[in-house]
Amino acid sequence: MLNIDELKFDDKGLIPAIVVDAITKKVLTLAYMNKESLNISMEKGLTCFYSRSRDELWLKGETSGNYQHIVSITADCDNDALVVVVEKDGPACHTGTDSCFTKPVYESEELHEFSYQGLIDLIRGRKIDKKEGSYTTYLFEKGTDKILKKVGEECTEVIIAAKDNDKAKIPDIRFLLDLVRLRTINGYREAMELFKVFVRMSPQMDRRIFEVDPILNGLMRNVVAADSASYGKARNLAPLAY
Repeated sequence: MLNIDELKFDDKGLIPAIVVDAITKKVLTLAYMNKESLNISMEKGLTCFYSRSRDELWLKGETSGNYQHIVSITADCDNDALVVVVEKDGPACHTGTDSCFTKPVYESEELHEFSYQGLIDLIRGRKIDKKEGSYTTYLFEKGTDKILKKVGEECTEVIIAAKDNDKAKIPDIRFLLDLVRLRTINGYREAMELFKVFVRMSPQMDRRIFEVDPILNGLMRNVVAADSASYGKARNLAPLAY
């Protein structure tokens, strides 16, 4: 583990901190820390930055409630920049957007970046603007019971494949749970409860499915958080959901 004294702060005593969402892997913001704010961040487990415009420390979420719970902090090869991976309580940007980076400057016509949010938007589009021949639209039209039935079928296939460490079916479950989540929050919780039952039926699946699929891990945490009195309580309960 790198010692904080080995980090290289600039002539103003600052080091850039790139904040990344632990679940979606999306870059949320670029902020700056000094040694004091970095120490506070590690002590509290919450991001604390140094505001260059206000010339003061600021704990992210202290005013808005959109705290960022730190998963890890990693320095680059030169020890002069940080990547801070977080689980966030709300929008990262002061404008209310999920990320501060929302203004495209260049996009390739041939190469396309995959994003989890892009997948969610696509699924939501199939629900609102129904496309003929789309299996996603078909499932939405058939309703929650049909989707949950498919969740059960896919869970069985994942469990059978687990003995061979085959991860190929995991995205199918994630896709189906997203369908349920976009249909109704109660259905989403019901789907996750069903999924947890299947996981418990197969000892070899314990933790493995969550270790290989961090987004599914995040979905499980979201369900626990939604059923808990506070985010802090949810973070303590989350491991129990495995």
